[in-house]
Amino acid sequence: MKKIVLLAIFMVTLCVNAQVKLTGVVKDSIGEPLEMANVLAIDKVTNKIASYGFTDPTGYYKLNVEKNTTILLKISYVGMKSADFTIETKTADIVTNVLLAYDNALDGINIVSKMPVTVKGDTIVYNADSFQNGSERKLEDVLKKLPGVEINDDGEIEVEGKTVEKIMVDGKDFFDGDTKLATKNIPSNALDKIEVLRNYADVSQLSGVQNNQDRVAINIKLKEGKKNFWFGDITAGGGDAPDETLYLLQPKLFYYSPKYTINVIGDVNNMGEVVLDRGDIRNFSGGFRSQSPSNGTNLSLASAGIGFLTANARNANRIETKLTALNFSYSPNKKLDLSGFLIFSSNSNGQQNNVTSDYVDPATPDDYTQSLTDQTSNTGLFKFSGNYKQNERKQFNYDVIGRFSNEFRTDDVNSLVLSDISENERSTPYKINQNFSYFYTADEKNIFALEAQHLIQDEDPFYVASLENDPSNNDDVNNDGFDDAAKTLGLNTSNIFYTLEQDRRVKSNQLDVKLDYYNILNDKSNLNFVVGTIQSVQNFDSKFFQILDNGTAFTPTPTIPGNLDPQTTNDTEYGFSDIYAGLRYRLKAGIFTFTPGVTLHAYNVKNTQYQTEIFKDQFQKVFPELSIIAQFKQSESLRFSYKQEVNFTDVNKLARGIVANSYNSFYYGYEELKNAHLHNVNLNYSSFNLFNYTNVFARINYKKTIDQINSIVNFENNSVVSSSTSLNSPYDNESFTASGRVGKTFNKIKTSLSANYNYSKTYQFLGDDENTNKLFAQSYRASVSTNFTKAPNVTLGYNLSLSDQDNSSRDAVVKGVTNAPSLGFDAYIWNSLTVRSDFSYSEVKQDGVVANSFKILDASFSYRKDKDAKWEYELVGSNLLASGSRSTVRTSNIAFTVNETFILPRFISLRVKYQL
Repeated sequence: MKKIVLLAIFMVTLCVNAQVKLTGVVKDSIGEPLEMANVLAIDKVTNKIASYGFTDPTGYYKLNVEKNTTILLKISYVGMKSADFTIETKTADIVTNVLLAYDNALDGINIVSKMPVTVKGDTIVYNADSFQNGSERKLEDVLKKLPGVEINDDGEIEVEGKTVEKIMVDGKDFFDGDTKLATKNIPSNALDKIEVLRNYADVSQLSGVQNNQDRVAINIKLKEGKKNFWFGDITAGGGDAPDETLYLLQPKLFYYSPKYTINVIGDVNNMGEVVLDRGDIRNFSGGFRSQSPSNGTNLSLASAGIGFLTANARNANRIETKLTALNFSYSPNKKLDLSGFLIFSSNSNGQQNNVTSDYVDPATPDDYTQSLTDQTSNTGLFKFSGNYKQNERKQFNYDVIGRFSNEFRTDDVNSLVLSDISENERSTPYKINQNFSYFYTADEKNIFALEAQHLIQDEDPFYVASLENDPSNNDDVNNDGFDDAAKTLGLNTSNIFYTLEQDRRVKSNQLDVKLDYYNILNDKSNLNFVVGTIQSVQNFDSKFFQILDNGTAFTPTPTIPGNLDPQTTNDTEYGFSDIYAGLRYRLKAGIFTFTPGVTLHAYNVKNTQYQTEIFKDQFQKVFPELSIIAQFKQSESLRFSYKQEVNFTDVNKLARGIVANSYNSFYYGYEELKNAHLHNVNLNYSSFNLFNYTNVFARINYKKTIDQINSIVNFENNSVVSSSTSLNSPYDNESFTASGRVGKTFNKIKTSLSANYNYSKTYQFLGDDENTNKLFAQSYRASVSTNFTKAPNVTLGYNLSLSDQDNSSRDAVVKGVTNAPSLGFDAYIWNSLTVRSDFSYSEVKQDGVVANSFKILDASFSYRKDKDAKWEYELVGSNLLASGSRSTVRTSNIAFTVNETFILPRFISLRVKYQL
């Protein structure tokens, strides 16, 4: 690691020593300093941008340029005449002060358009070509090089610490709902400008009356040569791997015109290259987002998905991916925009996991399991959107998105305690969400916004588990097997196998409607009145039964401690109603924007089980809220918010009947669970300084939860089989998180340093014993990357994670340390060959002992005759060090576990790409 740090220091020192500083002050004709004037240095030999920057509030600028060269210095300011200077650099620093005269605004605008980075209000515009050296292939490669932009570990784009909501291309939504389809598929050579839209608002009428500081979108401007023509590429490849033939086919085609657009993305491969995994598909929102603020109610919708493991090249030993995606938009006239997408995704994978479990309760035997998993998820997604702007005062929106899936999973598990187990799960869930909104500006003082959303969700998982049984040993009390749990569950213990089946059906039907009225009092203030309702019905039906050796179904008679009327079936309906009204006042005073508010809620919840109403609750709540924004500069702000909210549970936690979550975990609900009450405090700071290219953001959050729904876990006579239920905790749960990032660009070098802190205090009951769990986690990340035009580029990274878990059932604090350095390299050689490699290493220690070390090396060699060549040939190597497995460490209130996961073997493939 020391060598990597020394290499980074050497690169920075080398770059600094090879340059001289060009500084000065820019003022207008009467001597007033000009802030945000554009300063551009062009190398007259190569006729390329050598450096660029902006002036600070005092008019001061600073550029680093090469020694012993000729520089054309251009200084401009919109509305003023630009100034040009030819400068011969030697070895000494140079000072050039400039006075700009008014008039001739066009020159200023022309110079601005050539700048690598410009700011227009809340929009940051990056000139894509200024950040490319020829090794880039996709949008993601360019985004990583932009100052102020980061790609996080989940592949999401972050700007000033905020996740980018959507990506548009020439103003048209690109598969609205997930940005990864854009970042990993849009070709880099099609990019002209990348516009980061801060304070983003979908509806222009509301932009002036709402606080949108947390909303960010990106709009891609295409090069003129990519419009009204098909562009994109088609990649095909193959290779060999142990016991498998590799294949890959990826067509990515795009067509853009002012009237309509078509995007087609296909992907068939077994090389572990997953653009959208099952988790991404299930979370694909399609861009559904309310235009008005949250009103304090959080209602969990019942979810009954199968235990599907997310798979990628680093946690699966077999992955087969099929993806077909079509995105379109059509504008028959200036008032109407139609758009939508169709996506089919099939992910089939295999996983092998070895898990060591050290249970918190010393009386519970530790376990070691080996499992082989095969799982498949076939999902279809569709979305249709219509946007009709009748005029500047009236706008109608309608969206419908649906998801239909067919999923199944099998597990073969060998347990040190429970012997051999087989599990099977299958499900065919679907979800349909519709959204209608109407925005009406009556006059310059009055704006109305009506929004309605309807959701239908249906999930039907079916679970089967089979465990070995020794009927002759059913009186054994050593608790080494399933016998004691079987007695508690009321199973027939005379069979060779315990075959358990769980059949569930969970339906949700929810309607959200709200009406916002904005009264603009003056240029500095406005009122927002809101009335609305949430109406929800959740139905839960299930049956837990045993299949005997002769094939007949047997209904158990459980005797679970604490459950006065244990059932093996569920017939539950959970009705929820929230009717609310609220008022917010927004005031701008100098640099501050104050938005205090209050919302009154009338709640009505009803729990009906087995056709009998067993619980009903009606109550009212008043929730105050406050938002304060201090806008120090155009790109620097401090934001504070306080909100009170309530969390309501879902029908799964209310149904009294037994549910088999897995072969060793059974759950039964508690019908009288109440809502949890939250106090949520946030403080956010963000700054993007174009003078010194320093990007800073920090976030602090404190959350206190009263009546938090926590669990009670009972291990059956000290075995590894547990039953659990839920209760409203008599203690308040607390969490405190703090995070920050500082990014700075030094000419061709981009640096980033980030830190995250998390402290949480939660409660749980292990049997009759109250269990307190305190977790303090820290993580630090540092990275340095270069962006030279000719020289090879290097990205150095280092991650350090620390965790301390203090559990009241343990005698000592469990300490974890993870060290993870990484090194990336790319070079564009001879204007034809691109060489890339990525190396990462991870070492996990638990209480000072190395639990796992893991290293991965990927590399690729790509050849194309020149940047405009149609054909490209690529040799790709994955997991070149042939690492076989990796381990992750997890701590919870119940157990400390080490999970060893086997990964894809070494792959080497040859690919051919044709560019349209």
